[in-house]
Amino acid sequence: MPLPEGLPTPVVLVVETAIGRAHRRDPVTGSTGGPAGNARLTAWLGLALLVLFVAELVTLLDVSGLITWHVVLGALLIPPSLAKTASTGWRIFRYYTGSADYVQAGPPPLLLRALGPLVVLGTLGVLATGVVVGLLGQDRGRQSLVHVVGNDISALTLHQATFIVWAVATGLHVLARLLPAVLLVGRTERSVPGESSRAVVLVATAVAAGVLAPVLLAASSSWQSDDRTERLQQDRAGVHVVHR
Repeated sequence: MPLPEGLPTPVVLVVETAIGRAHRRDPVTGSTGGPAGNARLTAWLGLALLVLFVAELVTLLDVSGLITWHVVLGALLIPPSLAKTASTGWRIFRYYTGSADYVQAGPPPLLLRALGPLVVLGTLGVLATGVVVGLLGQDRGRQSLVHVVGNDISALTLHQATFIVWAVATGLHVLARLLPAVLLVGRTERSVPGESSRAVVLVATAVAAGVLAPVLLAASSSWQSDDRTERLQQDRAGVHVVHR
C-alpha cells in the first residue's frame, strides 16, 4: 500500500521503518557479529522491556493494591534498560567514531535519532526517581524537595513527571521499532556469530534483575505497609457503614 503523497521525507523514512518496508543492512563481522549482532541483542532487550513495561502499566490501574508488583516490576526493568542503553550507546559510539562496519550500516532515520535521547532520559529518569521514591518511603517521598513557581516538587512528583516524558517518547519509539524488532529476532535465514555472547548478556541481565527485585522490594517496605494499613482502615470504615 503506497504512502500518501506529499509527506516529508523524514516522516516517510520513519513510517517505512515502522512497517518493515525499510531497514538497515547490518554487516556481519567479527566473533560477536558486529552491527548485526548488536542489532539482535538490542531487539531482544527491547522486546523484553516491552513486556515488562506493559505489565508495569497494568499496575497503574490500582497502584495501592498492586504496589508490591509495581515495585518488583520496576526493579526488574532496571538491568535490561541499562543493558539496552549500553547496546545502543555502543552502536552510536562506533558510528560517530568512524568504525567502517557501523558507518556502512548507517544511522536510524533522522526523527528516530532525535527521539532517542528522550527515550533514554525518560526511561532512566522514571526508573531512577522510582528507586529514590521507594528508598525515601511514604513520608519523605511526598515531602517537598524544591519550590518552583508556587508548587512543591517532591520525589514522587518527579517520578510522575518523568513517567509522562517516558510514556510519550517510548510510545512513539515502540510504534516505530516494534515490528522491525519482531522481524529481526525471527529472522533465521542468515547466521550471525556471537549467539553465545548475546545469550550470556541476556542471562546476566535476567539474573541481575532477579537479585535487584527483592532488594528494592525490602527497601521500599514502608510504601507497602502504609498502603496495607490504609486499605485495612478503609475496609473497616466500610464495614462500620454497612452495620449502621
